[in-house]
Amino acid sequence: MTKVKNFLLFLVCIIVFITIYLYREPIYDKFKSILNIHPDIVILPSNQYTKDYEYISFKQVDDYVPYSFEDLENIYYSVLNQGWDEFTFYCPIEYESCLSDVAKLSYNEVLLSDINNYVHPYNSYTNIKTLYDERGTVTIKITHLYSDNEIDKIDKDIDSIIKNYISNDMSTKEKIRAFHDYVINNTKYDTDRADTGYSSYDSSRINGVLYDHYAICSGYADIMAVYLNKLGIPNFKVSSDTHVWNVVYIDNTWLHIDLTWDDPVTVSGRDVLDHTYFLVNNTTLKEKSIGSTEHDFDKSIYKELDY
Repeated sequence: MTKVKNFLLFLVCIIVFITIYLYREPIYDKFKSILNIHPDIVILPSNQYTKDYEYISFKQVDDYVPYSFEDLENIYYSVLNQGWDEFTFYCPIEYESCLSDVAKLSYNEVLLSDINNYVHPYNSYTNIKTLYDERGTVTIKITHLYSDNEIDKIDKDIDSIIKNYISNDMSTKEKIRAFHDYVINNTKYDTDRADTGYSSYDSSRINGVLYDHYAICSGYADIMAVYLNKLGIPNFKVSSDTHVWNVVYIDNTWLHIDLTWDDPVTVSGRDVLDHTYFLVNNTTLKEKSIGSTEHDFDKSIYKELDY
């Protein structure tokens, strides 16, 4: 009888061993999930368009383990700022609402767009997707707004404009104004895209400014942001519900530049170059925008402008 029991016990052990071996990967994954054990986070090199300026609203991080919604915002900003196409991080067990906060952030298109405004246009997204599972694995996948080939061409053409229209003896304000004027003098506002959402021009991007000579606000703002980054001047874009423009840090103050509104559409079709919205502070911007909500921005998001 004892021999039979021992044999049955041996047989059970063999069956258990074979079962564990055959299902070792899902068992190991479940074990890791219970103990909140994750693989090491892979940190790739950043690209040449990464900003190193210390913003108030969103910050570049070195630690990609989140413990709050603010940490998640900073991770998304950092991933975009580094120019990565894909990045995976993990929710720690201590952050109980992590996955629900990831879902909340990933579906908040306005907030994602606000974060996007702080990165270099070449690192900005045209599509951003977040995948996550119950084990706390979160993967961000990014489709960038500009391809490498487009960036090479755009950069060469902007450098050519700088060579022909900007000189070293100009002050910083003069350099910004010269580029502001060049863009407006060579670009028309794309009323078709603004009115209908459709146009034969690539006016929502820099391509429309340089090659079609038509733009809407995002095209104007992107080319100015690229230029300001070339000058090494701290800047970002700011959005309202219906509009986007640039702000730049100069003379120890964040000032607004709105090329779109400085390139007004006239009834006669005559080209107009204006400087009403060139390097103005919050007060002046508000005074000049009376009767419109296009410059109404959220100071709780754009904290640099909370003055």
